[in-house]
Amino acid sequence: MGGAVSAGEDNDELIDNLKEAQYIRTELVEQAFRAIDRADYYLEEFKENAYKDLAWKHGNIHLSAPCIYSEVMEALDLQPGLSFLNLGSGTGYLSSMVGLILGPFGVNHGVELHSDVIEYAKQKLDFFIRTSDSFDKFDFCEPSFVTGNCLEISPDCSQYDRVYCGAGVQKEHEEYMKSLLKVGGILVMPLEEKLTKITRTGPSAWETKKILAVSFAPLIQPCHSESGKSRLVQLPPLAVRSLQDLARIAIRGTIKKVIRQETVSSSGNGLKNTPRAKRRRVRRRRMETIVFLDKEVFASRISSPSDDNSCEDLEEEREEDRAPPESKPALPVNFLREKVLSLPLPDPLKYYLLYYREK
Repeated sequence: MGGAVSAGEDNDELIDNLKEAQYIRTELVEQAFRAIDRADYYLEEFKENAYKDLAWKHGNIHLSAPCIYSEVMEALDLQPGLSFLNLGSGTGYLSSMVGLILGPFGVNHGVELHSDVIEYAKQKLDFFIRTSDSFDKFDFCEPSFVTGNCLEISPDCSQYDRVYCGAGVQKEHEEYMKSLLKVGGILVMPLEEKLTKITRTGPSAWETKKILAVSFAPLIQPCHSESGKSRLVQLPPLAVRSLQDLARIAIRGTIKKVIRQETVSSSGNGLKNTPRAKRRRVRRRRMETIVFLDKEVFASRISSPSDDNSCEDLEEEREEDRAPPESKPALPVNFLREKVLSLPLPDPLKYYLLYYREK
């Protein structure tokens, strides 16, 4: 099995390689990928493979290859405040990255067929919220997951600005998928062995673009009950935030602005990670390199004239990324947390502002 880009030593190096190969092309998508460590969504015994550009499957748990998620995130053209529906939400890895871009006033829903995968996703989401500094660097739209077959969504559910389906869609279900989309919205799904982007330009008008040649396992057909009726999936209701929660969001946003103002004259931004000092190894391959997504599933990028025809490995050392041998990178600092804890407020209010998160 081969990947479209070289494996990384850690999450940041994997993202470097995806950028080098032009899978990640925008700053918003890059920030989201760097903010969530892919290895956190692996079982402990499989984490050594987390930074390879390969899919991973264990039982019902599945993660697509990083290059596939990169293309999906870029195609969705996410913006703060949008609504997003993830069909086949799996581990919640993609939904959590999307939530970092949508912000606190977006909508982030997922439908997953397997209840054990829903529990796994909730555990990973809870771990991210409690322990990751990225939760404080971004305004997060927390995903909500429901169990069910995504082909049985109740017809009275709301439409969404962005929809992604992580399984192969048969031609007969194309119109159903389109019906989930608002006018002006974007749908990304594997359709007829191509990762396809469909934009709804009007009530009955659509623009279609083929992104990537793929072969996904098909959607599982609904199982009808004994009465012959399907089990309709009810998506989460659109939540209305309390005044107390809105105040917390506003206070955290104001503190972040103060931090940025205080650090504007320094060499780095208080909400960014400390620059890394490392040697980067980038493998450039033809873009039609096979990427296996499952035991019987693979994807290959559509080649273009700009593709590099060389398969040789290149060692790259950038002077700006290297520090003197005697120096060590400083540990990242959670400036928001430090600022909140220094405020002259009662401790319960401080921890409320921090979402009662662990250090």
